Amino acid sequence: MTKKQFKAESKRLLDLMIHSIYTNKEIFLRELISNASDAIDKNYYRSLTDPNVVFNKDDFFIEITADKDSRTLKISDNGIGMTKEELEENLGTIAQSGSFAFKNEAEAKEGVDIIGQFGVGFYSAFMVSDLVTVVSRSVNSGKAYRWVSGGTEGYEIEETDKAAPGTEILLKIKENTSDEKYDDFLEEYRLRGLVKKYSDFIKYPIRMLVKKRKLKEGTESEYEDFYEYETLNSMVPIWRKNRSELNQEDYDNFYMEKHFGFDKPLKTVHSSVEGVVSYNTLLFIPSKRPYNYYTREFQKGLELYSNGVLIMEKCADLLPDYFSFVQGLVDSADLSLNISRELLQHDRQLKFIAKKIKDKIKSELQLMLKNDREKYDEFFKEFGSQLKYGVYADYGMNKEELQDLLLFYSSTEKKLVSLDEYIGRMKEDQKYIYYATGESVEKIAKMPQTEMLEDKGFEILYFTDEIDEFAIKMLMSYKEKEFKSVSSGDLGLEADEKESEKENEGNKALFDAMKEALVGKVTEVRASKRLKNHPVCLTNEGELSIEMERVLSMMPDSPGVKADKVLEINTNHEIFGTLKQAFENDKDKLNMLANLLYSQALLIEGLTIEDPVQFANDVCRLIK
Repeated sequence: MTKKQFKAESKRLLDLMIHSIYTNKEIFLRELISNASDAIDKNYYRSLTDPNVVFNKDDFFIEITADKDSRTLKISDNGIGMTKEELEENLGTIAQSGSFAFKNEAEAKEGVDIIGQFGVGFYSAFMVSDLVTVVSRSVNSGKAYRWVSGGTEGYEIEETDKAAPGTEILLKIKENTSDEKYDDFLEEYRLRGLVKKYSDFIKYPIRMLVKKRKLKEGTESEYEDFYEYETLNSMVPIWRKNRSELNQEDYDNFYMEKHFGFDKPLKTVHSSVEGVVSYNTLLFIPSKRPYNYYTREFQKGLELYSNGVLIMEKCADLLPDYFSFVQGLVDSADLSLNISRELLQHDRQLKFIAKKIKDKIKSELQLMLKNDREKYDEFFKEFGSQLKYGVYADYGMNKEELQDLLLFYSSTEKKLVSLDEYIGRMKEDQKYIYYATGESVEKIAKMPQTEMLEDKGFEILYFTDEIDEFAIKMLMSYKEKEFKSVSSGDLGLEADEKESEKENEGNKALFDAMKEALVGKVTEVRASKRLKNHPVCLTNEGELSIEMERVLSMMPDSPGVKADKVLEINTNHEIFGTLKQAFENDKDKLNMLANLLYSQALLIEGLTIEDPVQFANDVCRLIK
């Protein structure tokens, strides 16, 4: 046996591949199985080009054999095999790939999918083994050859015996270290798990000889061990089957098997796309959000496959953040993968697929909104906040993409409605889309600021999510109708505003005195025509609303910004007479009443009273 050296700066390159290119040692099995699948595919290709070659898929397989005693793991196939020259060319020269050359030749042939492209996947075996032995016999030769290497020092090759064409790769698994437990790669449960995770959809059977027990013949309690081959992989991916072959139960079972969720999916989207980039998708919209959905622990992304081989468990680039709730997978043969197949080399194809997936998800949600409103309402209660965050994020870049998917509770319909539905019901003299913010529907319904609008029969949208108003501020308008808060200083009702102006002019001195008593707390005190039964309320001027101030104040790094608050007084309420008397006769009492009314307005808004002790003392004084 002659010792030979690797070519192409072998020591440095092989060391780089073993220690740097692959980040996860367990993928060595994926790589070796993919190579075995390629070898069988090449036999299939021979049958397409040579009429004398008969290919029967049922005759081909990939076999895994683990031997704990000798610490060896064998991966074998009955594919096309290699000659001595091919062994030297493909294994003796790092980054020389027979699959890559074959792919260029065979890419036009239907049904030929070559997984390996770079000729380095084989070398991942050195991550877990001290010695790698390859025995191979080509279908075009009666001779077999053994290739042996311990790593960077080179390899040896010699003639040997092998009964049938194909390739066997024997790994001498490393001893355990303090950091790595290599024994795991000899355990049946671990090998099963790796095949299921990475190679479940390789189209040829991956079988393993497993130990089983049976009752010894002629006895009632004695058992004996026996060995039997068991197929570990599913072979045919569910997403490559025709939809007519599948029912919802099949999809639900796959959803549960892949641990996409513990619930049944609310919506399943199965599609196959042919074109510039061809791919298959199987997407699920869960019916319940994961317990950690709004935490840092949650990872968005779809499983990414290349020809049925798992490349990435969570490819975040396939989903925009606002659709991060979607689970599922994408399988494409057109992706440009990096040398380890753990990452994408070019993102042009991925961006194309991601855009198509985004459009497909939006389209499916719109169909659900239109045709199955009950189901959409169920979806929105779980994931509606994420869509609203999508409107607000990235400076509103995606607002037009998402605005038609938003729902809000309606004061008149007593249920969730879309913006389009609201617009369709607007009164002829209504200028704005009105909304009110608060902690709950029940609390908003009691807000004094809504009284006048409700009397006019105007529909009000209730914002109960903290993100709602921020999203609407970013949206600004919908179908040329601006949004207007019920707490806004200007509600766009000219007749009522003019009447309010007269009240302000007639009571300017009183309101100025109250404003002085509330210096630093409000920017103005004025008469209100939006109030009917309540004595007082707060409104705001400017872009920052009172509700936005409340939300921002609860943040850990609160900027401490304040809304420009206006205290509005109901001049038709009996309290107004008391204020006028105090203004004329008792300025101290006026100051006390002004602060009490301001505190009352804060409580109505759900804000904290700035000085609860003073508030309590003022109430006691008033009672006396």
